[in-house]
Amino acid sequence: MRILLSGASGYIGRRLIPVLAAAGHEVCALSRKPSRHDLGPNISKSFQWNPLASPPPRESLKEIDAVIHLAGESVRGRWTRRKKTAIKDTRLTGTANLASGIIAAEVRPKIFISASAMGYYGLTSGDSILTEDSPPGSDFAAEVAAGWEKATNTIQEAGLRVVRLRTSLVLGNEGALPALLPPARLGLGGPLAGGHQWWSWIHQDDVTGLVLHALDHTNVAGPLNITAPNPVRQHLFAKTLGSIVNRPAVLPLPGFVLRLFLGEFADGIIHGTRLSANKSLESGYMFKFPTLVSALRDLLLRRNGENASGP
Repeated sequence: MRILLSGASGYIGRRLIPVLAAAGHEVCALSRKPSRHDLGPNISKSFQWNPLASPPPRESLKEIDAVIHLAGESVRGRWTRRKKTAIKDTRLTGTANLASGIIAAEVRPKIFISASAMGYYGLTSGDSILTEDSPPGSDFAAEVAAGWEKATNTIQEAGLRVVRLRTSLVLGNEGALPALLPPARLGLGGPLAGGHQWWSWIHQDDVTGLVLHALDHTNVAGPLNITAPNPVRQHLFAKTLGSIVNRPAVLPLPGFVLRLFLGEFADGIIHGTRLSANKSLESGYMFKFPTLVSALRDLLLRRNGENASGP
C-alpha cells in the first residue's frame, strides 16, 4: 500500500516507518517542517502540513491507500493551561483538518488509522476490566480522547475503515521506561502512590505490530486497546523492574509527591487503568511480548548491555 503518515518524526512514527517499509509498503510523510527532519531513507515523499491551520496539501493524498494519523502534542510534562490547550487543539483541530482533506480527495483512501489513548476511559482506580465498549470518562484526558475519536466520524461515514488506537503505557527507549530506570537502579523504584492501581502497558514493538496488523486485517475496525494481555498492579511493575536490574524496590513514593512535581499529569499514574486486549487477540494478533518480564528483559538487554538476568 501507499501510506500517508502524520507524526512521522514522533516516537512511534519513527519506529513505524521502517516496519512499514519492511512489509513492502511505500510511506509518505506529513510534517510541519519536513526539511528539518531526517526521516530516513524509507520515506518516499514528505509534505509540509500545519495541522492547526488547514487540511493537508491536496497532492499529499494522491493515490494514497491508507492514512495513519499520529500527530499531536506530547502529553508528557506538567499540564499548564497552555500545555492543555496544545494537547487538545493538535488532536481535535488537527484531526478535523485531516478529515476534511480526506473527504475532499478525488480518490479517497480505504483505511484511516488514528492515534487515541487509554485516557478515553477516564480516571479508573477499580479492578474493572475495560473493553472497547466501556464508556468514556469525564476528566480532561477523557474529554480530549473522546473528542479526538469523534473527529474521525466523518471519515467513517465516508466509507473508510477507521481504527482508533487507544494506546496504553508504551515501554521503549523513550517515555516512561527511561524515567523509571534511574531510581530503579538506585534501589529507589518502589511503589508509586500506594502501588495498588493497575498499569496497562505494551512493548514498543507490539505497538508497531498492531498498527501493521490493523492495516492488513479488514476485521479490525473501530476502537482498539493497544495494550498487552497482562496488565499488572503498579507495585508488581516496580518489583519486576527492580528484580531485573538486581535492585530492591521497596521505597514508596506517595501520590502527593507525584502531584507536586507533575501536576495533573500525575493523575494517570496514580489512578491507573486495566485494559482488555481481547479484541486484538480475537482478531488474530500474536503478541511478541505478552508478559511484563519478557518486555522489560528485552528492552533492558537492548540498552547498553544492561544486566537483565532477572526472574
